[in-house]
Amino acid sequence: MKLSTLVKNHAVWMTTPGPYGDIVLTSRVRLARNLSGHRFPGWSEESGRKAVLEEVGPVVQALPEMSEGFFAELNELEARDKHFLVERHLISRELAARSSGCAAAVNRRQSLSVMVNEEDHLRLQSIQPGLNLRAAHAAADAVDTALEATLPWAFDPSLGYLTACPSNLGTGMRASAMLHLPALVLSGEIGRVVHAANKIGLAVRGFYGEGTESLGNLYQVSNQSTLGDPEEAILARIHKVIERIIENEKNARLKLLDENPSTVRDQVGRAYAILRHGYIIPSKEALNLVSMLRLGMDLGLLPPDEHGLIDTLLMDIQPAHLQFAAKSKLGAEERDILRAEILRRRLHSLPAPGTFPENAPEADDTP
Repeated sequence: MKLSTLVKNHAVWMTTPGPYGDIVLTSRVRLARNLSGHRFPGWSEESGRKAVLEEVGPVVQALPEMSEGFFAELNELEARDKHFLVERHLISRELAARSSGCAAAVNRRQSLSVMVNEEDHLRLQSIQPGLNLRAAHAAADAVDTALEATLPWAFDPSLGYLTACPSNLGTGMRASAMLHLPALVLSGEIGRVVHAANKIGLAVRGFYGEGTESLGNLYQVSNQSTLGDPEEAILARIHKVIERIIENEKNARLKLLDENPSTVRDQVGRAYAILRHGYIIPSKEALNLVSMLRLGMDLGLLPPDEHGLIDTLLMDIQPAHLQFAAKSKLGAEERDILRAEILRRRLHSLPAPGTFPENAPEADDTP
C-alpha cells in the first residue's frame, strides 16, 4: 500500500464510535522491544541500525496484520510524509526526525503501527476508538507474540524487557488515552486534575505526547513507569483513573450549564461563526474552535451525530494533511487560507447552535 492510500482513508479510530466517545477519543498501547546482541539505536552506528532493520523488516512485513499495509524506510519519505504520519499519531516526532536505518509499518486500518529504530529497536503500537485499553493491548500483544516467535527479544528474568530508557523496563508498555476536556479547562480545574494524576504516577501530556502542549483541549493520560507491575495491573490502574477524569469532566460540563449557560453558548456560538465564515484561520485557533463545536454537540447545542465530522476535521486541518489536500507545498498563510476554506465547506450543512435541552441531568456530587 502506498502512502497516498493512507492519506485518502481516515483511520478506523477516527470514524468509529467507542466507549465514552464523547470524552475519550482514543486508547493506545505501545510496547517497546529490543533485539538481544544489538546496541540500542541511540548508541548504534548507522550500520548497526541498518543491520537491525534488515533483520526485523521482513518479519514485520510478513505479519498477517500488515497484509496490504504500508511499509517504508524513513529516508525514502519526504518531510511532508513524515509529518503526516505524526499527525495521524502513527509514528512519533522522534522517529520522524531520523532517517537512515529507520522505518515505519502501518496496517490498512491504521489501527496498528510498528516503528523501527526509534528509541528502541521496535515500538509496537495499537490504537482503538474510545476508552478501550484492553482491546488495544490485546492487538499489540498479539503482534508482540508473533514477532517473539522469530526475533530474539532482549529480556532479563529479574528486570523484564530491556529498553533504552530505564522508565520502560519491565513490561515495556505505555498505555494512554486521548481525552477531550474542554469543561475542565474552561472552569479552571484542569490544573488540579493534572496534578492529581501526576501524584499517582501518571503523565498528562499534550496533543502529540511528551514535550507538547495541549491543543483543542486534548490531553494524553498515560502510565509513567512499567517496572514492577504486570500489564493487567497497569491497565486496570490507568483505566480507573481515566474513568475518574471522565466523571470530573462530565460534572464540570453540567456545572457550566447550571452556572454559566450564557458563557457556554457564547463560546460555542463564536466558534461556529468563525469556522463557518472565517477566511484565514491558524492551526492552533482552528483546533480550539473545533473543540468548542465538539463540546456543543455533547451539550445538545449541535446535532450529536456529527462527532465523526468533527473528529476527522481535527486531523484534516493540520499542516501536512493540508499540503496533501493541496498537492503542493504551502506557506503558513496559504495553509491558514486553505484550512479556513475546508472548514467552511465541511461545516456548511451544520445548523447553527440551538438551545440547551430541557431537564438536563444534574451533576454527580460523588467525591
